Amino acid sequence: MGIERLLEKASAYIKEPDLERIREAYDFAEQAHHGQVRKSGEPYILHPLAVAEIVVNMQMDSLSIIAALLHDVVEDTTVSLKEIEEHFGHDCAMLVDGLTKLERIKFRSKEEQQNENYRKMFIAMAQDIRVIVIKLADRLHNMRTLKYQSEESQRRIAYETLEIFCPIANRLGISAIKWEMEDIALRYLNPQQYYRIANLMRKKRAEREEYIESVISRISEKLDEMSVEADLSGRPKHIYSVYKKMTTKNKQFNEIYDLLAIRIIVDNIKDCYATLGIIHTLWKPMPGRFKDYIAMPKANMYQSLHTTVVGPNGEPTEVQIRTWEMHRTAEYGIAAHWAYKEGPETGGPEKKMTFFNEILELQHEAKDASEFVESLKMDFFTDLVFVFTPSGEVIELPSGSVPLDFAYRIHTEVGNRTIGAKVNGRIVPLDHRLKTGDIVEILTSKHSYGPSQDWLKIAQSSHARSKIKQWFKKEKREENVEKGREAIERELKRAGIEPSAWMSDDKLMEACKKFAFNDIDDMLSAVGFGGITAAQITTKLTEKLRKEQEESSSIELTSEVKEVKAPEERRPRPTNGVVVKGIDNLLVRFARCCNPVPGDDIVGYITRGRGVSVHRSDCPNIPNGNDDEEAARVIDVEWENAIEANYSVDIEITGHDRRNFLNEVLQAVSESKTNISAVSGRSDKNKMALVHMTILIRNTDHLQSVVEKIKRVKDVYTVHRIMQ
Repeated sequence: MGIERLLEKASAYIKEPDLERIREAYDFAEQAHHGQVRKSGEPYILHPLAVAEIVVNMQMDSLSIIAALLHDVVEDTTVSLKEIEEHFGHDCAMLVDGLTKLERIKFRSKEEQQNENYRKMFIAMAQDIRVIVIKLADRLHNMRTLKYQSEESQRRIAYETLEIFCPIANRLGISAIKWEMEDIALRYLNPQQYYRIANLMRKKRAEREEYIESVISRISEKLDEMSVEADLSGRPKHIYSVYKKMTTKNKQFNEIYDLLAIRIIVDNIKDCYATLGIIHTLWKPMPGRFKDYIAMPKANMYQSLHTTVVGPNGEPTEVQIRTWEMHRTAEYGIAAHWAYKEGPETGGPEKKMTFFNEILELQHEAKDASEFVESLKMDFFTDLVFVFTPSGEVIELPSGSVPLDFAYRIHTEVGNRTIGAKVNGRIVPLDHRLKTGDIVEILTSKHSYGPSQDWLKIAQSSHARSKIKQWFKKEKREENVEKGREAIERELKRAGIEPSAWMSDDKLMEACKKFAFNDIDDMLSAVGFGGITAAQITTKLTEKLRKEQEESSSIELTSEVKEVKAPEERRPRPTNGVVVKGIDNLLVRFARCCNPVPGDDIVGYITRGRGVSVHRSDCPNIPNGNDDEEAARVIDVEWENAIEANYSVDIEITGHDRRNFLNEVLQAVSESKTNISAVSGRSDKNKMALVHMTILIRNTDHLQSVVEKIKRVKDVYTVHRIMQ
């Protein structure tokens, strides 16, 4: 799609001066990306152009279109944010900054970098919703062109899309993007199931469409009689939603009846309910299958009437009824209502959707980016339950929530003063699991002593736990300071150290700086209420003591040591199959952070009192050379010939969770005559299995053969070696 076609589409709702600004942005981006190509071989500019087209389809404002065209300029070219601001203004620069990854900052690991990128994106989203709308458009186009990526990248990006971006689109109500991304992700993560369902749907399509046509014809006749103008259509179910229903409800394809739903769009709310009445006079409604999202909209502002009736031939038939405005919201969600169309006097969707404020709260409470992202996944990307206050207000909570989560969602003070709860009129314990449709009443008292430590274990949402921790910080500060001091003293005594020598203000202040506390009382209070452990503080306090003990019991390893040969009468030290060039009789051990094995490129690091630690040459824990003393400790080592030993290696396997998946993986390892020393696994709500395994192997060739055998197991997506 060229810029002229984009401008033609945008001209349907964008004024001429703004169209010129969009053209300027395209020219600027084209020049910046000149000479760059994508993996498909196409000019890079086609990507931002495609992203801008998706943004135009959602009828976003001109600034969103401009930012979409420029979204990769700062990240992938030499253009700076300052230049963007000079040419297109402060607001545009803010949007582009929110969309730019943190590539030029050094991180300890790829995971840390990714979490920091997510945190940056979510904070920018909470401040300006246009950031995430453009990001979703960017991710959708990347998914559409995923075939040009390597197989490993395809699975990684597809998994990330299902885990992060599809839930975001769902929370924002942007179903047009959500469904397409889910279907594409399934195609790369589980192609066998994707094409199987697609073929089954294709075979039944003619039969189902004929049935839907007859139902639509019958409804149209009745609507004409009642003078209700309506647009009727059959909506095919998306492949991923069929797959999810088959896996979560353990159903076969032929047990799923609602592969097609009938959608009826009318002019106003009165006609919605009139149409519902007509449907229910034509066919009998199925009990428990009617949902009125008009009277009680979803948290993402979705509105519609849903009913399932026993249609002709006794087949269950789903019908959705909505207005044209509701239909636009159903397709584009928050993008159909963002503040920049509605104007400041009416309030944008950020005001209507409370989780924007909660994202900012989480940012202040989380210790690091990993905790922030995990809290987001727990509270916002899990399945939801919808419960009611006694006055009928709908409250949205993460699945598994308890009355305490409900209380803190209502108000912090309600949570702090909670003494009990009623669900559907009956007294329940505070750890009672809430279900959709429950009516919850919180019992409070002005004489309440506030939260107990047990509440941190009972509360399921990070929002509630954050509020409980805040209370302990503020209300019981003096008590927590004393508790913290006593806990650290106990920990020191347990280590055989006299507390008085190590609890001075100077030493405590050093620990404060290490853990980023403002003062000593803040740190002791955090230990008292459980924000940080006494063991962590004790480890820091005694760090210098442990180093002194190590140095006093060790031989000082300097450059002269390299020329000193071990006396002949000494028994040789174990070398574990590694030769240290120029030094004999030196203790050699393998670093547990990277677990090197024969065949890996390795280097040695002279430790204080523990000989030489052998690392893989790509290990991030090797000194980077900025410190001359540390760099001097890095020495050359090499593998001995004819090594007969086994070495521990950690590998991580991802795949589609199904019955016997783990057994088949273990069988594959067993067939390669490889011992397993540890194995653990987990599965998420998207049926993605993650298996961590420690195996004993002889060398890199042996490792490669094990990996190849595991890759042959059905539904395995990735196998890779990891560092601790």
